[in-house]
Amino acid sequence: MLKIGNLTINSKVILAPMSGVTDGPFRFFVKKFCQSCLTFSEMIASDAAIRDIQHTMKRCSINESEIDTMGVQLAGYDPQIMAEAAKIAEARGAKIIDINFGCPVKKIVNNYSGSALMKDEDRVKKIINAVANAVNIPVTIKTRMGWDCSNLNAINIARIAENEGAQMVTIHGRTRSQMFNGQANWSFVESIKNGVKIPVIVNGDIKTFDDAINALELSKADGVMVGRGTYGKPWLIGQIDHFLKTGEKLPDIHGDAKKQLIFDHCERIIEYYGDTIGSGFLKKHLTWYSRGDENAASFRGRINMLDSASEIMQIMNEFVNSKSQIEEAIA
Repeated sequence: MLKIGNLTINSKVILAPMSGVTDGPFRFFVKKFCQSCLTFSEMIASDAAIRDIQHTMKRCSINESEIDTMGVQLAGYDPQIMAEAAKIAEARGAKIIDINFGCPVKKIVNNYSGSALMKDEDRVKKIINAVANAVNIPVTIKTRMGWDCSNLNAINIARIAENEGAQMVTIHGRTRSQMFNGQANWSFVESIKNGVKIPVIVNGDIKTFDDAINALELSKADGVMVGRGTYGKPWLIGQIDHFLKTGEKLPDIHGDAKKQLIFDHCERIIEYYGDTIGSGFLKKHLTWYSRGDENAASFRGRINMLDSASEIMQIMNEFVNSKSQIEEAIA
């Protein structure tokens, strides 16, 4: 259980905000397998939110499965713009505002947002203060260990966050210079946990049951945030949540259950984005769903040549049905 300000979450497992991944359709299926967990939207640029750009605001739309447990992550460098964007997200139903101080992507950093702000602790203070005073819901932050190994100032950022009203801090166990290379340093997070009183969440390279347990043991954190491990496995959050609560390792989804999940997810993507834009998202998720399957490379090659969601669905139907026939024959 996590106590984040006045919000109680009956799970120690959180879905990480991931651009191009944690949209409405994906979060719907994560919540299908873990109703109690906290989910976050994709990262939203605060200035775009204020301009009410349609595709930007769509990212923070809340679906029927997450009315009480969905947070919106904001990125930006201007305290007042961030505060206004937070008000908009709160009005649209967000239960938590998360501030991104950790995104390492070049275009975000070059815009003086994300992990670039770790080099400007005074601005971090002003942003958190402005956002926390603008909304009536908990404000949290997500950051990294530091800009590089010579500048590990996550503890400073965490203390600033706590002092300015943030209710939780998530630490990705890498520096910005590491990007996503190497192994996340879960042990580093213990220094953050020892340095603040608000909940601390460990993030980075948590892809299995054992990863979750090891990350919690090494970091002494209050919970785990799972990101890339959910690619093609929206049930993983639920598996880890169940394991932490009961010690039981639930199996992955296979056979007819996985087939139905893929179909349902694809249909939601098309409904959400439409045929043209939806085709790109179909390709992405079907590539992840098909990893490790026989003839997956051929399947991916075929769908990547298509621009129509309906044509992709036809190829997917052929692939999934042929796979099911093989599984039945083996059984």
